[in-house]
Amino acid sequence: MNFLSIRAIYGFEMARFFRTITQSLASPVVSTSLYFVVFGSAIGSRMAAIDGVNYGAFIVPGLTMLSVLGQSVSNASFGIYMPRFVGTIFEILSAPISAVEIVVGYVGAAATKSVIVGSVILITARCFVPFSIAHPVWMLTFLVLTSITFSLFGFIIGVWADGFEKLQIVPLMVITPLTFLGGSFYSINMLPPFWQSVTLLNPVVYLVSGFRWSFYGTSDVSLGICLGMTIAFMVICLLGICWIFRTGYRIKN
Repeated sequence: MNFLSIRAIYGFEMARFFRTITQSLASPVVSTSLYFVVFGSAIGSRMAAIDGVNYGAFIVPGLTMLSVLGQSVSNASFGIYMPRFVGTIFEILSAPISAVEIVVGYVGAAATKSVIVGSVILITARCFVPFSIAHPVWMLTFLVLTSITFSLFGFIIGVWADGFEKLQIVPLMVITPLTFLGGSFYSINMLPPFWQSVTLLNPVVYLVSGFRWSFYGTSDVSLGICLGMTIAFMVICLLGICWIFRTGYRIKN
């Protein structure tokens, strides 16, 4: 394993993150804070508790996941797309760097950025909504697993995209709607039985449920299923990336 090459890619991506700190960190934190103000403080104070949890606190895990998923996909997709766009991807491919090292560098940086954003959002949420974390180790586990999994997914999108508009279409048209419909603002047990079954087809449900369990010890889906579905999606993304490098899809041709 060439750790020097991984550190070079990782360091370059993290340097870009800190150069654009306003867009990369301040923007998602401010936008999520508005959700806490409107839904947590204003509307939440008028709504009944869900599973014994105050509504304002109930939406904290879902809103954190909303930002983490979006940031993971955006950071990873943009990170690998730009070398393809400017042509420097060929320098990376011709260097003595394996596919594993390339993926670890880009995905590791994207996941780190997402974990930072998620952590800052949780700290900021304490200014608006009182909440507790019952299982901090599991919370960190789900935060890191989700960041890595969707950074891998974002890497695939960055390779697939042939224009800047395609980098935005999946986060805006797929990830965000799935997160909103994945129980971020409500418990799926509040839905009619038919729609509960339909909602379980949404992979984001398992991420939000597992993350919420780590906070309050309650979730719509059992912890084992949430963890299993998260790992399963990660494996699918890894298989997709393996296929990309084996065939050279939109990287070598």
